[in-house]
Amino acid sequence: MTRPNSGRAGPAEWAGLAVLALPTVLLGLDLTVLHLALPSLAADLRPSATQELWIVDAYGFLIAGLLITMGTLGDRIGRRLLLMVGGVAFVAASLAAAHAPTPEALIASRAALGVAGATLMPSTLALISNMFHDARQRALAIGLWATFFAGGMAAGPLVGGALLQHFWWGAAFLLAVPVIGLMLVSAPFLLPEYRAPQSGRLDLLSVLLSLLAILPVVYAVKEFAEEGPGLPVLAAVVAGAAFSTAFVRRQLVLESPLLDVALFGDRAFSVALGMMLVGLVGVGGTMLLTTQYLQLVERLPPLAAGLWFGPPALMMMLSSILAPVLTRWVRPGYVVAGVLALSSAGYALMGLVGPSGGLFLVVGAFSLVYLGLGAIAALGTDLVVGAAPPEKAGSASAMSETVQELGLAAGIALVGSLSAAVYGGRMDAEALAGLPADTARAVGNSLSGAASVADEVPAPVFEQARGAFIAGLNTAGWTGAVVVLALAVATAVMLRHIGAEDSDGPDGPGGGTGEGRSGPGGTAGARGRPADGPVR
Repeated sequence: MTRPNSGRAGPAEWAGLAVLALPTVLLGLDLTVLHLALPSLAADLRPSATQELWIVDAYGFLIAGLLITMGTLGDRIGRRLLLMVGGVAFVAASLAAAHAPTPEALIASRAALGVAGATLMPSTLALISNMFHDARQRALAIGLWATFFAGGMAAGPLVGGALLQHFWWGAAFLLAVPVIGLMLVSAPFLLPEYRAPQSGRLDLLSVLLSLLAILPVVYAVKEFAEEGPGLPVLAAVVAGAAFSTAFVRRQLVLESPLLDVALFGDRAFSVALGMMLVGLVGVGGTMLLTTQYLQLVERLPPLAAGLWFGPPALMMMLSSILAPVLTRWVRPGYVVAGVLALSSAGYALMGLVGPSGGLFLVVGAFSLVYLGLGAIAALGTDLVVGAAPPEKAGSASAMSETVQELGLAAGIALVGSLSAAVYGGRMDAEALAGLPADTARAVGNSLSGAASVADEVPAPVFEQARGAFIAGLNTAGWTGAVVVLALAVATAVMLRHIGAEDSDGPDGPGGGTGEGRSGPGGTAGARGRPADGPVR
């Protein structure tokens, strides 16, 4: 494919975006399809509780730890090449996971999937910056990219439920084979190749330090969510902070750093990352509580609960498409702030859920929350990628995705802990005292624990547990409403100058996401443009 170094994208570029949709949808599917397969998987392989936890977490751990490394590697060896190599690795790891004979083999396969997934995520986003030079088109393309990912996440429970009705649990992993196969066939013809000029060698010590900086933090977040505060959480946070400091100091002295920390001097880059981190904390926690509400309070089976996630997913998809279009007339900071204000209303509705008849209210509230997620994912990512020079688009994309991973994980920990604290405070100690010790412990811990021993619990005690859970949901909702409304105001103020180019500029009024400043990569309309053209 021959593509000019400037101007608007044509049919070939949009066809290339369709190719990039394949791994993006697959990664979204892979985040949610496994949850429905866990019961049958556990019955077959009989993993211990710790092994079951690692089967779920190994994938996310490796993705979060390697995103920055793989984003930079793609800048240096070729983004299309890394995408294709990662696709082959993803298929191989998926086949190994589908036919894993033991829990240990499945954990290793999930870890390999995480490594391969870390190559796919930044590669897809960085290639968009090569293919779409016009700021408006790039914003729309990134919005569609976010939509593909959301569609995959939404389809995961439905696809998983359908597969499990006819096949064994391993079929959930085999979805990668046809999807990646189609990508590998079409990528050489529809995707450009790009390597950063004079990129230097990959610093292996920086790779190690980045892993040691990120993985302890991810571990601390997950440990906090499951066990609460304690010495392991504190030690992990301290270790992560220490290695993060060492990583940053090394990047400042390297001629070819793994991550250009000078990017954080760009206001759009830093504010957009902070916005995504805070915004996704609320989304991650609310997603957990909504899932539990549908299955434990409304007592819906997994497939029916997955169907109720359809309206929120639709709202996210609409927001991720329409928000970039609105920036043609309204500055991006104001668009994000407006959508976040609507999202804040969704959190407030969570605070109004009562002990009965709340299904439509919860789904409607979560739909508004997901409306904010769509705008954050699309416009926040565009601001981050647009602030980076073309040779750093891969590492900038990886930073965006790393922050989103951390935000979702932190949301599960923080919001989950807040609701759990309210739950524990609402449970009547006298009622629990009349139960066997193990049963009382399960009921006192969480509603899911109460559900697991429902046959041993008197109906009034179980109803009290349901009420305590809803009280925790209400508290999390009101807290989220205040925080997200404050985030909306801060976003409007801190990003008010972004997209304020002169109306006679190449992108028209509000056409770009840059400030017309001479920061990294220049203005948004010129970003993502290879200085020496695509490498063929």
